[in-house]
Amino acid sequence: MLPAAIGPVPVDFILFALTLLGVAIFHHRVFTVAVTGLAIILAWKFLVVGFKHGAGLAGFSAHISHEWVVIANLLLLLLGFAVLSRHFETSNVPEKIPAILPDNWTGGVVLLALVFFLSSFLDNIAAAMIGGIVAKHVYHGKVHIGYIAALVAASNAGGAGSVVGDTTTTMIWIDGVNPLDVLHAYVASFVALAVISVPASLSQQKFHPIQKAATAGITVDWGRVAVVVVILLTAIGSNVAANLYFPELLDMLPVIGIGVWAAIIVTALLRKPDWTIIGSSLKGTLFLLCLVMSASLMPVESLPPASWPTTMGLGFVSAVFDNIPLTALALAQGGYDWGVLAFAVGFGGSMMWFGSSAGVAISNIFPEAKSVWKWVTQGWFVIAAYVLAFMALILILGWHPHAPHR
Repeated sequence: MLPAAIGPVPVDFILFALTLLGVAIFHHRVFTVAVTGLAIILAWKFLVVGFKHGAGLAGFSAHISHEWVVIANLLLLLLGFAVLSRHFETSNVPEKIPAILPDNWTGGVVLLALVFFLSSFLDNIAAAMIGGIVAKHVYHGKVHIGYIAALVAASNAGGAGSVVGDTTTTMIWIDGVNPLDVLHAYVASFVALAVISVPASLSQQKFHPIQKAATAGITVDWGRVAVVVVILLTAIGSNVAANLYFPELLDMLPVIGIGVWAAIIVTALLRKPDWTIIGSSLKGTLFLLCLVMSASLMPVESLPPASWPTTMGLGFVSAVFDNIPLTALALAQGGYDWGVLAFAVGFGGSMMWFGSSAGVAISNIFPEAKSVWKWVTQGWFVIAAYVLAFMALILILGWHPHAPHR
């Protein structure tokens, strides 16, 4: 009989770690690696150790019944925001933005701040993709990988203190935590933005300077701008309305994803979407879903006692281990300072390109970003920003855990 663990480490974790190692090494074959890893983990579950809710097909079905809403929401949002970003790109607004941004390295700083601001009330996936589209235009497609990492980090930082800005903070809100109890995450988020902005923008300016002026003779398609606004407002509205009035639906249906696609279909009467973007984005989306599904199969039954060192460690874990199950486990355990946790699991995913859904989404725009080595070496300041910002939050406000809220 095969052992369920090697020493103190369950084989499940070893298989998942090997999958992540494969993603890091074979960055040109990440989809194949992720699918293969998921298949091997599923085979291990079916044939040897079983699932959390039972063995065999019954246990797998029970697991899917708990996870399908999260998976479906991610699928719908990633593909929906790809359609949205193409609307935004073809509206010609990105061509006009160079006239607004400073024409030196500070233009990169302003763009990162804009992404940070957008992510405070939009989903961080949408904010990152909008920032990526703008960067693609103002830098003529030559975007430094360190700056791409900074765009993802800015979007994750901007959503860390807002319950409508990130999937994990929305989960915390849904679970019954007061939205004000995550707001102080912005203390760390502002520090993180300050740390990443200068080195990222200087690296980008050296790699390829910002465009000096907006393209002449370009007219903004305000119809497409209206479509973008409607889709974004629908995403926000469905999120807020479901949380306030129909919270039980959030466990039953992918409400936000359905809202986004309903808006896409209705607004197609005004401007036809570029449906080809779905095909080009599908592979990257399925890659992330394979990792999320693999992570959900891990036997993470308990965390160490809640403390700020534990929470800081969760930030590093979230760079390679999907932050959604980590957040769910922390909520079940209770006793965390929710603002500190929100920053840790939200911003921590920025340290790897596949550590957050925003990173995977933007890598569909810039495939060259799918290299762990380049992401870490050229975007080193993201790791530094996480450590400095986390410690600043603890030193300024301290650790104030909340009693279990349910």
